[in-house]
Amino acid sequence: MVPTSYYILLSALLFTLGVAGVLIRRNALVLFMSVELMLNSANLALVTFAMARQDIAGQMVVFFVIVVAAAEVAVGLALLVAIFRTKQTTDVDEIHSLKG
Repeated sequence: MVPTSYYILLSALLFTLGVAGVLIRRNALVLFMSVELMLNSANLALVTFAMARQDIAGQMVVFFVIVVAAAEVAVGLALLVAIFRTKQTTDVDEIHSLKG
């Protein structure tokens, strides 16, 4: 059996990588992937604590987080495609206005 602290350490590492991706990279697609990595690391921590407490509530919260993340990705990628069609770039530094 793997100790709970290993899962929490992995979750913290994944969250740190996600934050670094958001702060360092300027590509909008990489930003979306970094945010998803942070959400998944939070999900891992929630499931870990739910397993440690033998409670199903944490896993139910994870299900709703996954649903919201999927909706966020759908809307975000639709916006990204629309912006790419008009600006021909996905660099967030170059996309400073949404005017045509």
